Amino acid sequence: MKRFLTIILLCIFCLLAPDGGARAQDLKERLVENEIITAVQHYNDRQFASAADILRRISLEHPDNDAAHFYLGLTEFCLNNTDAAENELEAAVRIDSSNYWYRYRLAMVYSAAGKEELTLQMFEDLIRDFPKKYDLYYTMVELYQSQGQGEKALETLSQIETVFGSSDLTAMARFDLLRKMGREDEGYEYLEDFNRKYSSVQVLSLLGDRQLSMYNDSLALALYDEALDIDSSFMPALLGKAETYRIARDYDKYFDILRNFVADDNIPAEGKCSYLGALVQASDKMFLRSFGSRMDSLMTLCTEKYPRDSSVNFMTGVYYYSKGDNARAKASFKANIDNYPNSVSAAASYVEMLMYMKEWDELVDVAEKSAVKFPSEPAFWEYASLGEYNLGNYAEVIEICRKMLEMSPADSAIVLNCHTTMGDMYYKTGEKKKAFKSYEKALAVNPEYLPVLNNYAYFLSEEGKNLKKAYRMSRITVEKAPDNSTYLDTFGWILYLQGKALEAKPFFKNAVMLYGGKDSPVILDHYAEVLFALKEYDLAFLYWNKAKAVNNGEIPDLDSRISRRKSEMKKEKDR
Repeated sequence: MKRFLTIILLCIFCLLAPDGGARAQDLKERLVENEIITAVQHYNDRQFASAADILRRISLEHPDNDAAHFYLGLTEFCLNNTDAAENELEAAVRIDSSNYWYRYRLAMVYSAAGKEELTLQMFEDLIRDFPKKYDLYYTMVELYQSQGQGEKALETLSQIETVFGSSDLTAMARFDLLRKMGREDEGYEYLEDFNRKYSSVQVLSLLGDRQLSMYNDSLALALYDEALDIDSSFMPALLGKAETYRIARDYDKYFDILRNFVADDNIPAEGKCSYLGALVQASDKMFLRSFGSRMDSLMTLCTEKYPRDSSVNFMTGVYYYSKGDNARAKASFKANIDNYPNSVSAAASYVEMLMYMKEWDELVDVAEKSAVKFPSEPAFWEYASLGEYNLGNYAEVIEICRKMLEMSPADSAIVLNCHTTMGDMYYKTGEKKKAFKSYEKALAVNPEYLPVLNNYAYFLSEEGKNLKKAYRMSRITVEKAPDNSTYLDTFGWILYLQGKALEAKPFFKNAVMLYGGKDSPVILDHYAEVLFALKEYDLAFLYWNKAKAVNNGEIPDLDSRISRRKSEMKKEKDR
């Protein structure tokens, strides 16, 4: 015990000794440094509130601690306290104006706050004090551009060339800037002068593109060849040369270059897929038919080189689908599932392709297996539901909706969609009470969901029940979407059933004349009925004839009903 007291007394003596105060100060500073380190660890772990609590206390107790102000400024910015961030970083800069990072971060906060003048001033001062900081110049160029100060941006590029020398980067930056300033010819003159001095593949390719756009094929080819002499795998020059031959309809040379392009190991698969995919999208069916064997050869070569590359399989799948070769399209998309069985995107691409091909049985099978494998992706169940619907398996669609409701009872979008779909399916299966209950559940989620309001209203009108309720619901749809021909048809039909044919007429007229209703036999038939009720017989039978022309069995009794209406008209005229 006495020994312990002796140690304490010695410590006190040391602290009170002439150099003890210095030791105490050192200890105090180390403790503050340790607290700042702890705060920075919280900051790096994105625990910004904890970091801010520590740093605010330190900055209050030690207002001259620049590091505390600096890190507090960064933390306040991450907490979206922009004004506080500015204040703290400004304090750090006042304490140590020689610190590059203090000033740089303050400039970035000014920029985020939209304080353009302060941002520019900060960067101008930084370039003056740190002339060797390469990135500062390009930031300045962007800032001047954003403020429409093109000349100052050009001056800054000149500074870069003076301090660091000219490069492809500065050349392209100057060209882009001159083009944005409406001085494109001057930009090309600059590139030509630059190329004479440095012979750049990038600049040569760009000059080749210009000549090609001016239909100077021979000059374009010469520039592309000069670029390829420097770098035979430089993709822009290679594809520019290929495009020159394609435009000139020299397809032998065009496909020779493309074959070399696909075979070149120095060009990444992504670049090949990007070009070939764009070629497929831009090509019409005549091109694909005329050069099908050559295109097939390119796709085969690409697949052989990259059998497990998902982007290659996707691109070839789209190509084969575009030319109508569904078997090979399916094989390409299935290859991605086989190669990457745990990839959601691979499964989704295959399922989507099956949907486009209308292969409903396989769509249901693959979508349901994917839904089980990837339970967090409810879209697979929706694809399965679509397949079952097109197969006419309405009870299966309802069962899928029940599964989705069990899995995602709190997801309002899924709940709304499921009750909507179940309502439609119940009505198709003749379970009308269940259909209307499902629609009520959907409207409980979103009282103004237009598809439900329209279908519910229309089916009520078909039943001849509760037309007032049907009217109220349908009125909302035409108010919210006055250019939807289906909604206009429903509302007009309800008015007609209420004995208001004259009021219904303009809704049908708009639906047919303005919003595409002329392609629907149901809308045309309804419009004809309204016109017949108004005794506009010639016009009525005109639209019935139009309905007959587009009717594909949607209205099975249309012909017999038209005959009946003719008899009624004859009787009316004979009176």
